[in-house]
Amino acid sequence: MITTSPSQVLRRYTDIPALLYLLHSQSITLLDPSSWDDTNDSYFLLKYREKKNLKSVLALCLTETDETYHHWRVFAGNASGACVVFDKPALISALSKVDGVVTGHVNYQRVRDMRQREMPLSADELRFLKRAGFMPEAEFRILYTSVSEHRQFLDIPIPVTSIVEIRLSPWLNTRLRRCLKDTIRSIPACGNLEIHRSTLIGNFTWKRFGDRAT
Repeated sequence: MITTSPSQVLRRYTDIPALLYLLHSQSITLLDPSSWDDTNDSYFLLKYREKKNLKSVLALCLTETDETYHHWRVFAGNASGACVVFDKPALISALSKVDGVVTGHVNYQRVRDMRQREMPLSADELRFLKRAGFMPEAEFRILYTSVSEHRQFLDIPIPVTSIVEIRLSPWLNTRLRRCLKDTIRSIPACGNLEIHRSTLIGNFTWKRFGDRAT
C-alpha cells in the first residue's frame, strides 16, 4: 500500500536548455499562460486578468506528487528532458520576497459539480482551478500579477541551495550521462548538485523482485 503525506518537495519537469538557463541565471521563469496546451486553464487566467484589470498575469507550474511516467512523457518526453526537484519551503521563501507573487495548490473540479454550484466563481478562484481530468498532475502553481506593468516573462531569483536534486531523462542514453553531469556541475555554484538519471522505466532493483518470484 502507498501512503502519502504533505510533500516537502516540488518538481519542475522541463528540458535541458531551460535547465541550463535556470542554473546559469539562478532564477525560475514565469511566462504568459496564453500558449498553454490546456486552453480551459489559460482562459481562466486570462479572464482573471480581465476581471481584475491587470496588465500582467504570469505563471509557472510544478507538481507536488512523486515522479511519474505521465509527467515525464507529457512535460519532458524525450532524451533532453529533465526534472528539477526543489525544497518546497526554501523555494517558497525565495518567492515570498517578490512583490506580486502568490503560490497555491490547484483545485480540481468536475463540470457536473460546477453546474450544481449555487454561487458563481469568484475572480480569485480562477487562479487555481482546473478540470478534474488533470487531477493526477497534483499541480502547485506560482503566479505573478501586476496592475501597472505589461510583461511577457519574469525571472525570479532563487538560491541553488533550494535545489534538492536534478533528475535526467529516463530516455537519456547512458553514454551521454557523464558528459551532461559534468556540464551541469561546471556552472558556477552547481558543483555539488545531486544529479541522477531517472530509472523510472528501467530499474535494476525493481527487476530483481521479478527474479526472486517463486
